[in-house]
Amino acid sequence: MPAIQYTPELQASYSRLFDTCIINTQHYPEVNRLVKTINTNRPRYESVGNPLGIPWYFIGIVHGMECGHKLTSHLHNGDPLTARTVKVPAGRPKTGSPPFTWEFSATDALVYDKMDQWKDWSIPGILFKLEGYNGFGYRRLAQPINSPYLWSYTNQYTKGKYVKDGVYSPTAVSKQCGAAAMLRRLVETQSIDVNKTSRKDLILQLGTVVTYAPSKYVSKAEELQKLLNLEGAHLRVDGKAGKITSDAYRVLTGKFLPGDPRTA
Repeated sequence: MPAIQYTPELQASYSRLFDTCIINTQHYPEVNRLVKTINTNRPRYESVGNPLGIPWYFIGIVHGMECGHKLTSHLHNGDPLTARTVKVPAGRPKTGSPPFTWEFSATDALVYDKMDQWKDWSIPGILFKLEGYNGFGYRRLAQPINSPYLWSYTNQYTKGKYVKDGVYSPTAVSKQCGAAAMLRRLVETQSIDVNKTSRKDLILQLGTVVTYAPSKYVSKAEELQKLLNLEGAHLRVDGKAGKITSDAYRVLTGKFLPGDPRTA
């Protein structure tokens, strides 16, 4: 079948899905844990990614998807570093002798997949390469679905999964956090500032879940206050969405927070 092309239409689709992506509430503790691990491992990812021109967080997300963030596994496919890879792609790295260092193998994996030749590290570009790392099989189904490799744990995925190579189950549900969920959380927590990611879009998204509550701490309200401050507001970041937070939200969006008595 023809290769999936990185067209303007596909880029727009990725942007739309990411902009409207909401992580399922019950999965936030796990996603937060994964993002914390990515941030902790940042120096290791930078040591590999910087010479290749690949963002550290892209490597961190792939590391989570393929290896569960274990630094004893090949980035190619999660096989142990004590030998060359067995699963596809088999026999990697071609050079060197086991046991391999994580950095040596990770460099080989990224160069093998030509990630060092990719230049578009915008949100759509990242999502395209993340989906391609796993394969575009979900787009080729008789009834295509959003890939769980990207969108599991979010509102953009419900069910359907390849349970093994070449075997697709329309009722199976992925139990693994999707790559886009990790990317979204990295953006939400301001761990990264990806070009072409609209801060206003994130504020609007948070405004759909943060309600007016002057005396109640809500973590999402704290995130909203941080983002509003980046847009020029001067809020106390206390996680309590009261009158001043609602006023700042209105300046940017034209409306008060849900539940603000002034909307009545």
